Amino acid sequence: MSQPDLQALCVQTCEIAKKAGKFISEAKGTLLHSQIETKGMNDFVTRVDKESEWLIVSALQQIFPGSDFLAEEQSAVRSGAEYTWIIDPLDGTTNFIHGLPCFCVSIGLVKNDIPVLGVIYEVNQDECFYAWQGGGAWLNGKPIQCTGRTALAESLLVTGFPYYDYSKIDEYLALFKYLMQHSRGMRRLGSAAADLAYVAAGRCDAFYEYSLKAWDVAAGAVIVREAGGVVTDFSGENGFLFNQEIIASAPGIFRETLDTIQRFMVHPS
Repeated sequence: MSQPDLQALCVQTCEIAKKAGKFISEAKGTLLHSQIETKGMNDFVTRVDKESEWLIVSALQQIFPGSDFLAEEQSAVRSGAEYTWIIDPLDGTTNFIHGLPCFCVSIGLVKNDIPVLGVIYEVNQDECFYAWQGGGAWLNGKPIQCTGRTALAESLLVTGFPYYDYSKIDEYLALFKYLMQHSRGMRRLGSAAADLAYVAAGRCDAFYEYSLKAWDVAAGAVIVREAGGVVTDFSGENGFLFNQEIIASAPGIFRETLDTIQRFMVHPS
């Protein structure tokens, strides 16, 4: 497979994300209870998720033939290609179902499992966050960057709560309590894609969460890194894509954030 022009591909991907977002926005008032399915405890999918994913996958196949797909609703599967699109067609489905205004289209591209391109479109605010490897991070045509914050005590943090894997819930809540008392505040938006985009844009200083999937973080990881931030798993390594845990932080507070999370969440083997 020839090497793609990531900048040109990113521009095209933004347009695809916006088309999917337009479809989602138009569907907001038409969703029926019968069109909501339960995949697991507190894990929902709607016809809108499925149709959005089909729209995205079909369009990406046209602009970058030969690439693989890893998508939340499994409309396509991986076959070993060098490049893989990792897609969440509607991140924040529970918010969408309940009419809460934070949900996103998230489209990431990885090369041999290294994220190289990311697009997050927050539907309600018509905000398109995007980045490609070496190209900086952008929001609706304007450059963005992480904050210059240097102390956790002066930082606004964002996180999420697991909705089915409660194996680490006691440690997680102890960490949450500590950070509530040693930061400017905590936020929980209900969309990991939005959380990552907002860290990249400097609206929040750091994000952490466990029990996430690759489609929750692939796009946002590129955007945060290109905005000058640091992205790792809870061990400080590069396993965030498939290890189901992530820290995304402004550079000045990364070490303090990592050390704090490790005190509560990482135990010696």
